[in-house]
Amino acid sequence: MSLVTLIPFNKPSLVGNEIEYLRDAIRRGQLSGDGYYTGKCNARIAAETNGLRALITHSCTAALEMAAMLCDLGPGDEVILPSFTFVSTANAIVLRGAVPVFVDVLANTLNIDPVRVEAAVTARTKAIFAVHYAGFPADMDALAAIAERHGLWLVEDAAQAFGSTYKGRRAGGLADIGAISFHETKNVISGEGGAIIVNRPELVQRAEIIREKGTNRSQFFRGEVDKYTWVDVGSSYLPGELIASYLFAQLEMADEVTARRKALFARYHAAFAPLEAAGRLRRPRWVAGSETNGHMYYLLLRDQSDRDRFIDHMRAQEIGTPFHYVPLHSSPAGKRFGRTSGSVEVTERTWSTLVRLPMFYELGAQIDQVIERALEYFSRVEANRP
Repeated sequence: MSLVTLIPFNKPSLVGNEIEYLRDAIRRGQLSGDGYYTGKCNARIAAETNGLRALITHSCTAALEMAAMLCDLGPGDEVILPSFTFVSTANAIVLRGAVPVFVDVLANTLNIDPVRVEAAVTARTKAIFAVHYAGFPADMDALAAIAERHGLWLVEDAAQAFGSTYKGRRAGGLADIGAISFHETKNVISGEGGAIIVNRPELVQRAEIIREKGTNRSQFFRGEVDKYTWVDVGSSYLPGELIASYLFAQLEMADEVTARRKALFARYHAAFAPLEAAGRLRRPRWVAGSETNGHMYYLLLRDQSDRDRFIDHMRAQEIGTPFHYVPLHSSPAGKRFGRTSGSVEVTERTWSTLVRLPMFYELGAQIDQVIERALEYFSRVEANRP
């Protein structure tokens, strides 16, 4: 067997003018951040999310760290977030000295449960970090109502959701602050990369300052101050122009990329419908008014043993089908830095049964092979049942 997976879980792709724009960025003579292509990316992302101000960053992790600073998180503060998420969501909170409070997700959407959020609010709660799992937006109206009742910040971890919609509104523009990923596993990519979407006017200038190492450099270059200096806490969160030029070429093709991934999603969804009807597995579910960007397709199997056997079967066919997050509440750092509010039964069941199928721009006709091999596993297992 080859050491290289025949059909990998993910494969980054050139989709447009990436090489041409990389060359152009070099010809322009500025490789540090906030140049020509950064400006074009910022404008394009703001338009795509209906956000007030977008600023590209070197990762979604950076955008989440900026969000935590903009929320003025500090020691003693608490932030409510799902346990079923990537570590960056929690790290942004912990780095400010605040406490992540882990709550369960909904069984249907695998997004944060608003009822559990409300129950977790205390006098120390300062923010809610909502995650849009698999590109399906969380119930942002319910979360916004909770945030308004208790005077909390609402932040979207929309790492997986660029191009998704919630009740006709674009992910990233649904909260006070949004964070998006352009990591190579996402729909639109720049290798590493991200963006922060700032949707409150009073936060825009401070976001620029935090992103530029705590200086008012952006205001200086716009002629708003006569010199720039250190004015606030911050770090170096902006990417270079090579990253921005590659990203802009991908952004130009975002609609086509999303359409292709949604078509792959629909193909998977139809193929596994009979197995769900027979009670053999569960396919992704979403609430009315939400629309995916086709970022991910997953299956929920009967138990962890079933899931692990499926992964082994697909690996033997040289097809990459990984599981997903180990819940943060059960991780060593989660126990050290955070706390859990209420039962997390759905989270614990989900992480032990969820498996992801290959999803990338160039998957094309290979999806038929993935489906065929997956169905082969289920047929074989059922045939061998006593």
